[in-house]
Amino acid sequence: MFDVPSPVWPTVVLIVILFGDALMSAVPVQFIRDCMDGVRFPVDDWGWALVYVKLVAVAGLLVGIWQPGVGVAATAGVIAYFVAAAIAHLRARFLNSTFWVNCLGMLAISIGVLVYSYLI
Repeated sequence: MFDVPSPVWPTVVLIVILFGDALMSAVPVQFIRDCMDGVRFPVDDWGWALVYVKLVAVAGLLVGIWQPGVGVAATAGVIAYFVAAAIAHLRARFLNSTFWVNCLGMLAISIGVLVYSYLI
């Protein structure tokens, strides 16, 4: 049912952004550390897991450019990741600009890629 992304450029944009996010999360820059502290995520113990999840998503998005179905599954996974992040922000009542710009911004970009590259 789902083929490769068409057009492919939104997926490439998501790949670049998500890869940059993974790099910044590897040794968390201050705003990422503040975000993790705000939602009470134990970044010192489990921060590595978030980096791996993001890198696996990047790999899935890359493979999905050529393999039917993989890209849409990876995009759905990215959406699920940012939905979970939004829920963590809401539960912690950590609703500053990081939530509105970064978390919801990435969720919107991911949903936009799904709709524009796979559903339209």
